[in-house]
Amino acid sequence: MGGRRGDLSRRWRVTRRGGAIVAALAVILAAGGGPSAQLAPQPEYHPSLGDLMTMAVQPRHIKLWEGGRARNWAYAAYEASELRNAFGRIARTVPTYRNSDLASMVASNIKDPLDSVDAAIKARDAGRFEAAYAAVTHACNACHQGLGHPEVVIRIPVTSMYPDQDFGGAVRGPRKH
Repeated sequence: MGGRRGDLSRRWRVTRRGGAIVAALAVILAAGGGPSAQLAPQPEYHPSLGDLMTMAVQPRHIKLWEGGRARNWAYAAYEASELRNAFGRIARTVPTYRNSDLASMVASNIKDPLDSVDAAIKARDAGRFEAAYAAVTHACNACHQGLGHPEVVIRIPVTSMYPDQDFGGAVRGPRKH
């Protein structure tokens, strides 16, 4: 019985020490002496129009081409919708750029060409798709010029920047070598 009492006493001392250590750490952290106190507060991130175009529009523009080129009409329809939605989100995030109403500019430049892309995809017409995609690309460049950035020139992709994505269709399973 004496041995068991010694074990309990030792456990109590260990628990008290652990509790004291935890309490000391809490006091240090509350007083501002912890690692997080050394870090300056992070500023809010407000992406520029260029950031948003590079992050949201350019990849969708490229992937739309890849889907249409592969005649994967379901995927091309998805990317056309995503591209349209990206323009909408950008216009809500940056409503005015250099005194230009972005929502109006996007609507007047890109709506009709994207509608033509949608119609070509629905018709599964590769020739119409390529012509409509070229019109979307031209509309992008017209917008860049209108916003004072003629140096930003978009073109129909000549290579894929997405080597890890199969634009041909649904998952077919692993390839056998």
